[in-house]
Parts: sequence; C-alpha cells; structure tokens
Amino acid sequence: MAIVIMGMIDEREGILGIIKDQIEKRGHKTILIDFSIGTGGIVPSLKEDVPSSEIALLGGGSIEEVKGRVSTERDRAIAIMAEGLAKKLAFLYSTEQLEGVIAVGGMTGTFMSLTAMNALPFGVPKLLISSVVAMPAYANRLSEFLGLRDIVVMNSVVDTVGMNSPIRTLAVNGANAIAGMIEMTTRFPQESRTSLVLTEFNFCDEGAHYVRNLLSEHYDIVSFHAQGIGDKAAVDFVRQGRFQGFIDLVPASFGEYLLGGNRASGPDRLDVAKDLLIPYILSPCGFDMISCGPLERKDKGDHLWQSRKLAERKLFFQDAIRVQARTSAEETREIALAVAAKLNAYPHKEVVKFVIPRKGFSSLSVEGGALYDREADEAFVATLRG
Repeated sequence: MAIVIMGMIDEREGILGIIKDQIEKRGHKTILIDFSIGTGGIVPSLKEDVPSSEIALLGGGSIEEVKGRVSTERDRAIAIMAEGLAKKLAFLYSTEQLEGVIAVGGMTGTFMSLTAMNALPFGVPKLLISSVVAMPAYANRLSEFLGLRDIVVMNSVVDTVGMNSPIRTLAVNGANAIAGMIEMTTRFPQESRTSLVLTEFNFCDEGAHYVRNLLSEHYDIVSFHAQGIGDKAAVDFVRQGRFQGFIDLVPASFGEYLLGGNRASGPDRLDVAKDLLIPYILSPCGFDMISCGPLERKDKGDHLWQSRKLAERKLFFQDAIRVQARTSAEETREIALAVAAKLNAYPHKEVVKFVIPRKGFSSLSVEGGALYDREADEAFVATLRG
C-alpha cells in the first residue's frame, strides 16, 4: 500500500518533491498524482505516477479539452479533473493500494482535492495543505466538504509556489503528519453491535443522555451535532448504509431551511431514510426556535429579522453570536405540513415514528423556559396529526 500525494506539478513541483522524499525516507511507498490543468509556469523534472491526462479521462474529458476550457469555462474544467481525481482515489482505495492521501493546493487545487477526498470513507487519513481554507468568503463552500469527512487541514499561511524556508517547513511537517497518522493508526475491529444515529444539540441534552443510557448496552450510538453541518454528515453516513436505525431527536435544520435560520441543511433533510428499510424515529426538538444570530443582525436591516419581525418575539441569548427566536403558531403549522408531506412519501411507514414530548419541544420551550409557547407547540401537533 502507498501514500497518495496530489497536486499540480507545473505549479508546486518543489513542495510535492520534498513531501515525496520525506515520506519515502520513513519507509512508505508513494503514488504521485498530477492534476495540472496547464496554468503553471514550471517545466517539471519531477515524474508523476499518474499523469493529469489519465485524471481528465477518468473525469469524462481529455487533458486537451480541460486546458482549452480553463480560460473560458473554468468551472467545467475543474469539475472534469475533480471527478477524475475522486474516481482514481476510490479505485486505489478499493484495490487496497491507498492507505492515506496528502494534497497541496491553492484555490483550484483545494477544491479539486476536497472533492476527491470526499470519495474516501471515514477513517482513511487525509491531509490538505492549503493557502485558502482560512478565507471567510469561502467558508460555506469549504464547509460542504470539511463537514462531511475527517480531513485534516494545514493552513499554509504562505503560498506554496516556489521554494523557500516556510515551504520546506510545510512540506516536512505535512509529510511527517500524514506518515505519522498512518503509522499510529489503530485498526479497531468492526463493531459487532447494531449501530444507530442520534442527532442532538444543547437544548435536548437530558433527552439525548436518556436515550444513550437506555440503548448503549445493546447498541452502538453515534451522535451528530445538529447544527446544520452535523445534520448533513448524519445524512451522508446513513445513506452510505453505515447504520441500522436513525433516532432524529433534532430534525430542526429542516425547519430552519423552511424559515431561513442559521442551521438550515437543505430541502432533502428528512428524505434520508426514505429508500432504506431502517427504523426512523423523530421528535420535534428545534422546531420551536429559529437560529438567528449574531445579535448585531437585529439593527442592520437583516432580511430574516425584518421579514419575520424577530425583535418582537421571545428571544434566548446564549451569547452575542448565538440567538434563538421563538417560532410562531403559523410557522409551526408550516413546518408540520412540510414534515407530514415528507414522511407520507415514505414507502415503509411502519418503520417511521414521530414522538411528541409532553412538556415541550426543547429545554427552552418547557413551562417557565425562555421560549415557552404552548399554543405554537399545539399548533404543530394538531397540524401534523392532520
């Protein structure tokens, strides 16, 4: 087996060469993949094991087509190479040739590498050296990749072109990091017990703790933080067939999607188990609130705050960043109708159960809680029962 090294050799030959040498000095085999798209100025002497022409073909194009599209249809060119990279990594892993992967990239290389790394399962060591991962403007896009896979990111701070002392340091540290991850990896035996997904967040801690205590003796319980990105990861894991049941204590990101809150995870949030014959248990936790922080949005004409008149509602302030607004009866009815439509589309309704807590949808909406509104809760329940 080998450690895969990926990058654009015609831009970053120096750092890729040092990484390769350092890894091989530690006794590991390497596979160097070039995904150059013709934008670099180097005529490389470093010889790749997998040329960019092979990656382009795997992506459904040719390297000539990719290079021709770079200046006019860059997105398409990148998509071809990213798809080819993903297919190559998946093949190397499935044929037991890959034991880990390290990539180096700028903006284009980062997104191509992240797409490819998402083709590898959880637990396979993955390391990305990138000069763009700290850019706030790309945070949402980057989170779509980093939120779903256990990718280790090394922020390069400096650009990784050319050769200088910082780049040598990055190369040596990166090479030793990926090699060390592989050398020190503990191979745990496959879990023999049935594995279940559990979504939770701060406002159902006691309920989640109760569920874990109740089931952990006989089941392997894997929790996901239901803050939007965690929901996407849970859905991704379930669709991979990794779990035999889904306890969705906090499906709130579906409500956030409908209403425009911070924890939104998309329209397919509740479709996760539709085509899987596995038990799916839901509760309405989180449908009683809209995540609307930071607080400074209130006085800046923010669309969510203005359109839903959040300043006039019951609010819970965790801190200046995290603010929860109480959903209205009209909004809980809207959520309930959408939830019912999703669940009614399930072909195996016998394995779908919706559990309504009697005292409140979360710790914030119990009697005496900051977001207590019995009428809004009852509007949800009545509409769901329909």
